[in-house]
Amino acid sequence: VLILLFILLVRWKKNTIRKIGDEKLIRQLITDYSPKRFLFKFILVLGAFVLTGLGVANLQYPKQAEQVQRQGVDVILVLDVSKSMLARDIRPNRLERARQLVNKLIDKLRNDRVGLVLFAGRAYLQMPLTTDHSSAKIYVNSASPESVPAQGTVIGEALTISNNAFGQKEKKYKTVILITDGEDHDEKALEAAAILSENGAILHTIGVGSPEGATLMDPVTQQQKRDAQGNVVISRLNEAMLQELAKAANGTYQHLENTDQAVNNILEQINGMEQKSISDQSFINYRSFFQWFIAVALAFLLLDFFISERKRKMA
Repeated sequence: VLILLFILLVRWKKNTIRKIGDEKLIRQLITDYSPKRFLFKFILVLGAFVLTGLGVANLQYPKQAEQVQRQGVDVILVLDVSKSMLARDIRPNRLERARQLVNKLIDKLRNDRVGLVLFAGRAYLQMPLTTDHSSAKIYVNSASPESVPAQGTVIGEALTISNNAFGQKEKKYKTVILITDGEDHDEKALEAAAILSENGAILHTIGVGSPEGATLMDPVTQQQKRDAQGNVVISRLNEAMLQELAKAANGTYQHLENTDQAVNNILEQINGMEQKSISDQSFINYRSFFQWFIAVALAFLLLDFFISERKRKMA
């Protein structure tokens, strides 16, 4: 904006000179005016503006780091982002309620490492195990059907990716939380749940939606989706499969009705597990540099105040 204003001001000065009269004559009358000094004064003001912005940003450098030891477990959150999760049998829709649940759960898992797997027709490890819970919430809030190009519900693949994300060294301290409507029956899901159990992981499943189901809206046509025979598509919660998966991996199943109650139930299960020591490197005693930027900005403004646009007169 400052550069644009400067360009407009220069143009206005040139246009004013032309309007007054003969341009060569006018320039002879203002021979003591220095365009270079005017440009230099603008650069000083622009530099002061930029430096002030950097000062307000308060750039910092970590002076010291320390290892923080925590007692916790590794938790992989597996979130269904298929289009069936946009059904509105619960408000505002299944996916939004699932995101609310995951965000509240992350806030409560202060001492645990958290990972995130998103799945629809394919499954992806969106975020490996980390203690950076703020980043985890950013990924959760951006999760949508567009996050996974292929549509469907490949729960088995999602559980396999979760198992690989843990590593194979330990046979405990591991839990997977699967949040889905389980609409499509995945034949490989039960096998993947059994492998999780063999590797010491516990699988808790949370059903999102209603057994009665709801219609799905086509985002393009804003009409109800229909199958190849022209019948209206009804998306229903598959509770039986989710209960079977949880049982196969020594976990629990619950239907998502009250979000806070569901979070408390999961926390009760996790807190009852054996905890392990988790190392986390944290930076302390940050050094700020804002004062240097502000000092130079003030020096630029002071220098601008004492510099004139007029040329020095020769004696």
